[in-house]
Amino acid sequence: MLENHAKLMQFFSSSEAIVGRKRLQKMIYILKKCEVPFEERYQFHFYGPYSEELTLRIEEMCNLGFISETKEEKKNYYQYRYQVTDAGREFMEHYEESLPPLNAHIDAMNEKSSRFLELVSTMLFFEHLPKDEISEKVFSVKSTQNYTDEDIKDGWNFIESLRKFH
Repeated sequence: MLENHAKLMQFFSSSEAIVGRKRLQKMIYILKKCEVPFEERYQFHFYGPYSEELTLRIEEMCNLGFISETKEEKKNYYQYRYQVTDAGREFMEHYEESLPPLNAHIDAMNEKSSRFLELVSTMLFFEHLPKDEISEKVFSVKSTQNYTDEDIKDGWNFIESLRKFH
């Protein structure tokens, strides 16, 4: 029943903290596209792939006390920090590890900006298209981000490096 929650808990347990709602959405999507068996469904949204299911699961896990969500005030916006709680660690003791080790993936993604993760997740969302069409799609649906050909190249290199972890 709580298998999908347990998978997310394993994700959170693989990192000291995840900072940012957008970053969280993109990281789970990128892992899913790297064949990590997350089951949340995604749609294309303003900031790229977005899952309402993921948002609801995170909210449930916060309400259950398994994850803490801390609102941090920045210059002109708020940012959210997610961390596993003691209750969350106790919950994890009842589940077999169902995901491959995620530390290397998470560390690699945490080194990147949210803007870059938005690019990579958008590229992966359209990966059913030929590569040149993916670039065109990114440039049109993400025109306000002003991504460059070099950004796209870096995105493909990053995707390739993540997929090698498996």
